[in-house]
Amino acid sequence: MPSPRPLRADARRNRAALLAAAREALLADSDAYVEEIARRAGVSVGTLYRHFDTREALVAEVYRHEVAELCATPTRLLELHAPDEALRTFLLLLVEHAAVGRGMGEVLESIMATDSPVFADTRNEMADALDELLTAGVAAGLLREGVGGRIVLRALGGICGLRTAGWKDDAVKIATIMYDGLRYGATKYG
Repeated sequence: MPSPRPLRADARRNRAALLAAAREALLADSDAYVEEIARRAGVSVGTLYRHFDTREALVAEVYRHEVAELCATPTRLLELHAPDEALRTFLLLLVEHAAVGRGMGEVLESIMATDSPVFADTRNEMADALDELLTAGVAAGLLREGVGGRIVLRALGGICGLRTAGWKDDAVKIATIMYDGLRYGATKYG
C-alpha cells in the first residue's frame, strides 16, 4: 500500500486550525458541536470532516496532540534541570494535563467506551516519558531505584481521577509527596 501523500500547505494549516479550535472549544464546553469547532477554525464543516471522519476522531487527535506535547518535555527538562527537579516539574505537568483532560472529560469517556487505541497508546507514551526521567534520576543518585514510569502514572492517575472539589490542589500536594518518596532512599539522600 503506498504511503499517503503529504498534505498541501493549506490543508496543514486547516488541520492545525481545527485542532487548536477543537481544543479551545472542548475546554470551554465538552459538548461543543462540530459546527462551532469549524466556525472557530475558520473552515467549513465539510473541511472538518475531510480531515476527521467523526467528532470522536477529532477529539482523539486533540488528546493525542496534547499527550505528544507533554511527552516531548522530559528531554528538554533534563537539559534545563537536575533529573530530580525535572521529574518534579513533569509530575506537576501531568496534573495540569489531567485538568485539561477533565475539560474534555465526557468526550474522552465516550472515546474510552470504543475500541480506540488512544488511551493505551498515550498511557505508554506517558510511562515512557516518566521512565526517561526516573532512569536519569537513578543514574545521578537523586531518585530511588525500582520504581518505573507505569507505577508512578498509575498512582497519579488514581489521584487525578478523583471528581471532587479541590481535586487539583490535592493532586499537586500528593504529587509532591510522591516526589519526596521517590527521592527517599536515593544514593545522595541516603
